[in-house]
Amino acid sequence: MQGLHSVNGVLLVAVNALAGALGLVYARRRAEPGRLFSHLLVLGQTLLVAQAALGLLMLSGGQRTSDRLHYLYGALALGAVLAPWLYAPGDARARLVWFSGAALLGAALGVRAYLTGS
Repeated sequence: MQGLHSVNGVLLVAVNALAGALGLVYARRRAEPGRLFSHLLVLGQTLLVAQAALGLLMLSGGQRTSDRLHYLYGALALGAVLAPWLYAPGDARARLVWFSGAALLGAALGVRAYLTGS
């Protein structure tokens, strides 16, 4: 389970970083994002939710990390990618920036969680 948690952590950082950067490029160019961006964004969010679920499964099995900040960074990363669904404005370009920024923040917090969990 720990190996899957680690591999998923690396994947979620990579996918969220790519989705966030791509979204900001679309916003900067005032271009309409394509299906690839939508799929990357959803994949990044799904990987983060799966990471939290795997972490909870490990906790329920008695596995603990030595650094408690790991749990904080994981929870903040999950909250970061879910927040735009509640708080992003209605304007399409502003929503794009919100979701892209949230993906980048989720990736950065994912890196911190990965480093504190190792």
